[in-house]
Amino acid sequence: MNIKKNKKLIIVSMLISVMIIILCAIQLLKLQKAHSTFDNYYNFRGCTKLISRTNDYGICQTSSGQTIKIVKFDNRWFLDGDLPCGFMCF
Repeated sequence: MNIKKNKKLIIVSMLISVMIIILCAIQLLKLQKAHSTFDNYYNFRGCTKLISRTNDYGICQTSSGQTIKIVKFDNRWFLDGDLPCGFMCF
């Protein structure tokens, strides 16, 4: 392989890496926004009908008819049973 081909390969690899990093950052921002409020997470999960809600949880129905429970944990909203456990999960 000559030097010119190596430079092209390095540039293409760097562009692909940058694109992957940007896509990951966009996904992370979307998730942070979704978890920030009940309404955001309600929409993120595809809820169409609110069945009940308190300050700490809400039960809604998705467009597919599934009933889900959204709970507040550490001042963020999550699907019940899908709470973050950080590095303590094995």
